[in-house]
Amino acid sequence: MAMDTLDDIARLVRECADCPLHQGRTQAVPGEGPADAELLFIGEGPGVQEDRQGRPFVGPAGGFLEELLQSIGMSRDQVYIANMVKCRPPNNRDPAPGEIAACAKYLDRQIELINPRLIVTLGRFATARFLPGESIGRARGRLRTVNGRRIYPIMHPAAGLRRQEMKDAIVEDFQKLAGLLEVLRMDIEPSSPAVEPSSPAVEPSSPHSASENDGNDIQDDADKEDNAMEYAATATATATPPETELEPEPALSFWGAPPSAGANEPYSGAPYPDAPDADADVEPDLTPAPSYDNPPPGQQKLF
Repeated sequence: MAMDTLDDIARLVRECADCPLHQGRTQAVPGEGPADAELLFIGEGPGVQEDRQGRPFVGPAGGFLEELLQSIGMSRDQVYIANMVKCRPPNNRDPAPGEIAACAKYLDRQIELINPRLIVTLGRFATARFLPGESIGRARGRLRTVNGRRIYPIMHPAAGLRRQEMKDAIVEDFQKLAGLLEVLRMDIEPSSPAVEPSSPAVEPSSPHSASENDGNDIQDDADKEDNAMEYAATATATATPPETELEPEPALSFWGAPPSAGANEPYSGAPYPDAPDADADVEPDLTPAPSYDNPPPGQQKLF
């Protein structure tokens, strides 16, 4: 059967036996929403409630997602919601690379048919599809362009059910969506870094146990997202508005390169050196940036 419509895809997904996940499913979960949705949300995979009802995000995480949509003046029936895999992995383990690959043809075609203005990836697996190698803790809240598609990563709503600091980050990133969507509607080019086309990538599976009642909605955030400590160290640095996401090319300041910089390493004008690695327990050097009234060490004011 051809995949000419979303209904065609849904029928094929419900009949699919291309990977072992079909053996344990109650119902497949193709996805749902209007065919002309401006926003496409992509999660990881169905949980226990989704498997029972055949619908995405219908448990506690789905309730949180609906609250988030309401907070920006939208409702669930205005957006399309899909997952990386269409059947529930046993015991809510991480989806395996082969399982993600088997479902890729359905998700690819859904994206083509819906042609959304913005794709919101929920969690690390959906984000890795477009931004392989990037952690969700660093990618979250930053608009990207991948193969002509606008991508906006957010932590999985299930993570917000486990840790307050992650919930705050999700709420913060969600608040940018309404304004970002409005900018995209006006065909204004948001300032954002473009990502070179790359093949979809997935992270290796890391099985973990979960109770039957938890399902997809109560994930182990240490496995499903990034370590909470990593988030705590990077939240402020990564939570920047879409309008300022483009990272400028290094440029000489008014004073040029200070004596400590190499000849091929122009001074960027940053208020302090590059931030340390998120896991490093190092306080940043808050030395004031060189300026007209505050020249770098070893240099004198020109006037």
